[in-house]
Amino acid sequence: MEALELADFERAARDRLPAGTWDFVQGGSGAERTLAANRARFEQCRLRPRTLVDVSATDQGLTLLGSRLETPVGIAPMAYHQLFHPEGEVATARAAGRAGALMVAGIFASRTLESIAEAATGPLWLQLYWLRRRDVLTALVDRAEAAGYRALVLTVDAPRIGRRLRDARNGFAVPAHVRAVNVDQAVMAASHRAGPGSSGIADHAKEQFDPTLTWADLAWLRERTRLPIVLKGILTAEDARLAAEHGVDAVLVSNHGGRQLDGALPSLAALPEVAAAVPPNLPVLLDGGVRTGTDVALAVALGARAVLIGRPLLWGLAVDGEAGAARVLDLLKAELDDALALLGRPRLSDLDPTAVAPEPPADRP
Repeated sequence: MEALELADFERAARDRLPAGTWDFVQGGSGAERTLAANRARFEQCRLRPRTLVDVSATDQGLTLLGSRLETPVGIAPMAYHQLFHPEGEVATARAAGRAGALMVAGIFASRTLESIAEAATGPLWLQLYWLRRRDVLTALVDRAEAAGYRALVLTVDAPRIGRRLRDARNGFAVPAHVRAVNVDQAVMAASHRAGPGSSGIADHAKEQFDPTLTWADLAWLRERTRLPIVLKGILTAEDARLAAEHGVDAVLVSNHGGRQLDGALPSLAALPEVAAAVPPNLPVLLDGGVRTGTDVALAVALGARAVLIGRPLLWGLAVDGEAGAARVLDLLKAELDDALALLGRPRLSDLDPTAVAPEPPADRP
């Protein structure tokens, strides 16, 4: 049956993937409260449609950090796309290009930065974790610049990896045939083995992630690149203001898909305070829990310039490679087009907080 919603891809991907890989992509940290809350927050919101508006033409295009995009739906950074399809990130890049969408490649991509760039017809950004070995970071930045990547996304919510119990119970480790090919393999060795009650992902992060990262370190990165810097993992107004004060070019509201601090704010709940705390010309993005085009409209109305999707893209990749990933993006674009028309707000710029119903008081059912 033709996939008509992202849930169709979710069901099909679960049937195709090994149990350990499925748990790796689907799981969150701890009791997975934040994982569930990301979706619940979208489901609790209600929209305020306007009528008698000419919606014969809709436009979801935008410009983000100097790049023109056909849609505010982009691809979040995720590791090891070859776990889901042999072409990995190359297939993902082609799908993003077909959709006119942004792709953020992960530091632990399973295809080279150069091969991803060769396959891409749309803008690419590169995500980084702050590793103990700064020479590795410097080499990645230089390669990204040379290959035509247009921004760096520094993940700042992972001084250590959250307690991902599904991975620990499965003893999950990255299989030998899938590698983070852009990073020195000596740095990645721990990701391929798992100890009792742990996982290769957690053991690798404990060994290689630098937990001493502070705001002062951003100056080191700025000195080494001419690319815009985006901070991923901002959930509070306090950190949003500090990000602006330290000269970053955009912030990404994210709780790591519910994979870090369990009990943290859902991304959509954090979005309004972050958006209000930064200057109007500093773009705010969001990831976490987006599953429909209506979700995209909600996030844009509440202050996001664009949203990034994670798990759904991997479902599409697992089901049908590039074509499946492209279909996921096309579904979201079509649903967003419907939402813009039915809201009576035919352009992204028409979306603002008045499109979302106020929250009822806490004491009201």
